[in-house]
Amino acid sequence: MTESNATYDVVVVGSVNADLVVRVDRRPAAGETVLGSDLEIHPGGKGANQAVAAARLGGRVAFVGRVGTDGNGDLVRDALRGDGVDISHVLTTPAATGVALITLGPEGDNSIIVSPGANARVSADDVAAAGPLFAAASVVSLQLEIPLPTVTAAAARAAEAGARVVFNLSPAAGVPDDLLAYCDPLVVNEHEAEFLGDPSPAGLLARGPRSVVITRGPDGAVVADRSGVTEVPSPRVEAVDTTGAGDAFTGALSLRLARGDDLATAARFAARVGAAAVRKPGAQTSYPGPADL
Repeated sequence: MTESNATYDVVVVGSVNADLVVRVDRRPAAGETVLGSDLEIHPGGKGANQAVAAARLGGRVAFVGRVGTDGNGDLVRDALRGDGVDISHVLTTPAATGVALITLGPEGDNSIIVSPGANARVSADDVAAAGPLFAAASVVSLQLEIPLPTVTAAAARAAEAGARVVFNLSPAAGVPDDLLAYCDPLVVNEHEAEFLGDPSPAGLLARGPRSVVITRGPDGAVVADRSGVTEVPSPRVEAVDTTGAGDAFTGALSLRLARGDDLATAARFAARVGAAAVRKPGAQTSYPGPADL
């Protein structure tokens, strides 16, 4: 493993949300009302989750995104800062902060509706203004809870700066081939892989990414590049809350790639982090530090 000399292990360009969580014994049918638990509010958002996951593991992390002028904006900004993430390029915009409405079932499974709010205002201009971060990064991590043109601009800027691009295609959406060509790796779960057509490793590689990671929850992950395919197991744990587990995986993967691990080795470490994250409630609140592993 080779240590990077970059100022930042990981720069994340992405979403930051307040997660509004209610636990239910069962989800309501159409037109039905069910009683749930008291409302819990946690810092979240796919981008912020990945940033916190990497930072909590000792990574040097910076974040590019937007929050609103409401109290949720203070909550999520303070959470990033509290975990040591550089938030000098987290801007405030006159809108509501992004919100994720999460219902959590008795088996730890979740259903999520996201209201983007300020995340929808993250722009290519924000990416350009954060140019020095890209120049100082080993890895740039991206997702799809911000506008697609912004993600594409960030991938291009990262590649121009010589940073490795980790792209989590979540939530699933159609993306141009030129964006996929920057990915090393493209990270998808099994549902997102199906969305792209041929969900096999070879089929995904045929879309143009340099490498692919397919996450499979408790069954671990599959990693693939031009040299072959490797299956990565996950530790068996009792799931309490799966919210944000995929983000924990991607944040850990990005950090280990930045530190010089090969893809399969990084994915093995990330699988341990993802498994640890489902053992506690919440997204960021469940993320482990090195001692927890």
